Amino acid sequence: MSWLSSSPGVVLTAYHPSGKDQAVGGSHAQGGEEATSSRRYGQYTMNQECTTKVTEKPPFDRSSSQDSLDEESNMEDYWTELENIKKSSENRQEDQEVVVLKEPDEGELEEEWLKEAGLSNLFGESAGDPQESMVFLSTLTRTQAAAVQKRVETVSQTLRKKNKQYQIPDVRDIFAQQRESKDKAPDGTESQSVRTNENKYQGRDDQASNLIVGEEKLILPEDAHTCETDINLEVSFAEQAVSQKESSKEKTQKSTDNNALSPNFRLPKDKTGTTRIGDLAPQDMKKVCHLALIELTALYDVLGVELKQQKAVKIKMKDSGVFGVPLTVLLEQDQRKVPGTRIPLIFHKLISRIEEGGLGTEGLLRIPGAAIRIKNLCQELEAKFYEGTFNWESVKQHDAASLLKLFIRELPQPLLSVEYLKAFQAVQNLPTKKQQLQALNLLVILLPDANRDTLKALLEFLQRVIDNKEKNKMTVMNVAMVMAPNLFMCHALGLKSSEQREFVMAAGTANIMYLLIKYQKLLWTIPKFIVNQVRKQNTENHKKDKKAMKKLLKKMAYDREKYEKQDKNTNDADVPQGVIRVQAPHLSKVSMAIQLTEELKASDVLARFLSQESGVAQTLKKGEVFLYEIGGNIGERCLDDDTYMKDLYQLNPNAEWVIKSKPL
Repeated sequence: MSWLSSSPGVVLTAYHPSGKDQAVGGSHAQGGEEATSSRRYGQYTMNQECTTKVTEKPPFDRSSSQDSLDEESNMEDYWTELENIKKSSENRQEDQEVVVLKEPDEGELEEEWLKEAGLSNLFGESAGDPQESMVFLSTLTRTQAAAVQKRVETVSQTLRKKNKQYQIPDVRDIFAQQRESKDKAPDGTESQSVRTNENKYQGRDDQASNLIVGEEKLILPEDAHTCETDINLEVSFAEQAVSQKESSKEKTQKSTDNNALSPNFRLPKDKTGTTRIGDLAPQDMKKVCHLALIELTALYDVLGVELKQQKAVKIKMKDSGVFGVPLTVLLEQDQRKVPGTRIPLIFHKLISRIEEGGLGTEGLLRIPGAAIRIKNLCQELEAKFYEGTFNWESVKQHDAASLLKLFIRELPQPLLSVEYLKAFQAVQNLPTKKQQLQALNLLVILLPDANRDTLKALLEFLQRVIDNKEKNKMTVMNVAMVMAPNLFMCHALGLKSSEQREFVMAAGTANIMYLLIKYQKLLWTIPKFIVNQVRKQNTENHKKDKKAMKKLLKKMAYDREKYEKQDKNTNDADVPQGVIRVQAPHLSKVSMAIQLTEELKASDVLARFLSQESGVAQTLKKGEVFLYEIGGNIGERCLDDDTYMKDLYQLNPNAEWVIKSKPL
């Protein structure tokens, strides 16, 4: 907000107090001093002394953001929610353990980072033979390779200081091969493709928003005049940031007349199909996570934002119950009752109870239930929920909403995870809205499955609440203000924030919450450049495996000619050129040869098969079965309906095409 300021280079975090706590002032000090001077949070009191502190700074220029909501009324929901949280915690017994955060030793974070990136064999006792990672490293972009190299250098220096006995590889040796391949750029995947593809998007969003960027973040109102633009998922986000920085140096200072127009980003149409989280096989998704971590780190490195992961020391936590129980433990006990469930049953039931009361209720999520009643309901739920004897009719709608928020707050580890909560908070320090969305996209991919699935269910529910804003008066900004403190102020981590830090965090975390809600479909998409990197890894691994197999067969004096002939036959299509054979083992028509045309989509292929079913079966199957791309340069990928089959066939000619249902 215009009355919030943050020092350049300070990473806002809920873990360690900032050395540069911010004061409150600006337009708010003048216009709302009386209202806020009597408001207390914790033990810190707003007074005249802190307001005069900011009068030395020039007020934020709001000439380009007159459409923004009034700061005081907009932020009132946030502070009211904090007061409600405080009252709720006073009426709850703090019987759960506080998660202990371990301060990492020198090089420890980098070691952990390399392990999570799938590059643990670049250091340690296996460092003498880093060949296993060479295929992976060969697919990295320049900025990704630089991020890896930086961490390897830190670990290498740390290990040398510790006088480890095993050999430590020279970083220059590890990356020499990659530099040569990148310099040659035979496929044009690096510098040329970055610049060519980025030109389509450059200029549209390099000054993405004067309302949601920079040191002071104002949330864009829904009725502001905005433009729509595709977000570029074809080129590495970090490479785009480098390209943008280089181009901005060449540009002269332009008029800021259009800066007030903040683009609404949308998913681009991709003829080879959009890949969403859950569409890939586990082995490929693991590679995606490795690449997402490296890409996120590279993006933060390029933009000069510190990215540090936090590790929690394992301590004894509740292993049963409803509130204050780890998500994984809840899901284990819930899956014994409902096999295949992906979000906690209590979470699902609370959302259902809220929706039963109608989403048009004014002030939904904002108006709290009575604190004493909430405490009693918690005790009853702990005792009766899993016995099936809890009386849900006694739960009022606002009580259910308060219980839902309480459930999120009392998770022993935050819903956004211990490891990445700081990274989520640091998103507010990225300079443009586009880069904030790119970082959030990668962070969502990196969340543990249980956290990601539960977050998705929450965001989908919040969107349904917002869809009824005409009745309930809860816009996306109102909901973001109310929900932000519940997701970002994790009391299980022992966070005792001062009011000053709460003010600093307020606008930033509310903005992040706003982006999570508004762009959830985009954020659950796997960027095309990462999927292409996975394809390249798989192709290189297939070549490596093939060579190893031939070498093994030769040693065994096997009939190599027979093997090679058989291998050649499997690569040759058993159907004419331009035709694919689609298998559907669970449908009446188990196989069909389909002619590829420029306009043929995955939905057309499904329709042809389903038209062969009987009337009732056709209705049942629609939406339950999907077309899959299997093998070739991908493990397994569920295709979206708008995938153009000819374009995908050209990208992966050795794939098999199978119609089946999605696994639970």
